[in-house]
Amino acid sequence: MFNFENKVVLITGGSRGLGKAMSEGFALAGAKVVIASRKLESCQALAADIINQGGDALAVAANTGNTDDLDRLVETAINHYGRVDIVINNAGINIAMGALTDQTPAAFDKMYQVNQRGPWYLATKLAPYMAENGGGAIINILSVAGLRPPAFMGFYAATKAALEALTKVMAQEWAPMNIRVNAIAPGSYHSDLTDGVIDAIPGMEDGMLEANLIKRIADSKEILNPVFYLAGESYTTGITLTADGGMLAK
Repeated sequence: MFNFENKVVLITGGSRGLGKAMSEGFALAGAKVVIASRKLESCQALAADIINQGGDALAVAANTGNTDDLDRLVETAINHYGRVDIVINNAGINIAMGALTDQTPAAFDKMYQVNQRGPWYLATKLAPYMAENGGGAIINILSVAGLRPPAFMGFYAATKAALEALTKVMAQEWAPMNIRVNAIAPGSYHSDLTDGVIDAIPGMEDGMLEANLIKRIADSKEILNPVFYLAGESYTTGITLTADGGMLAK
């Protein structure tokens, strides 16, 4: 139902996992895609695949935790396409699994920089450009962990909960500029990170399945429908949409 023909979509963490699925999905829906992640080679490889299939993509190396990188990302995207219509703050890290008493300030700072400060900084840098071109949409990727924080994931849950709060404030402040800001909180879905955790921790997959009403782990492409809805629907702002297999309903 949604046509993103000639829209410019910027996706952080856009070269693998959910980010890759979104980059490919938006390209197939007619969008011009700016693929950003730390490793330029992976961005370039995905951009080449999209271009070879008739799409339009631009690869940019950017560490979401580095404001200089984000400044360069904004400048590169605007110089190349002249506009950005949709921003998806997808990049995130979880480097501090375990009890809170075992964590360090350095780990907290790094997760905060990538998971909360980066999305705030990128969105605030792009919002004026979006307003000049009639508005747009910003989607922040959360996690159900931010809505129902689990033990031993405290830092990650805290940064995602904080990003939800920022989402609501952005929506309030930027509605007059015709910029809609929403969030998606996925549950368990297959990605490099999720599959790595499943392989590393015995019983993890069984626990994920037990937590869901729908007894399977989603494919990353299944998150595309709610992303498309929030990117293309014109009367929704300030919400967090869950795609969690019924986890929060239990």
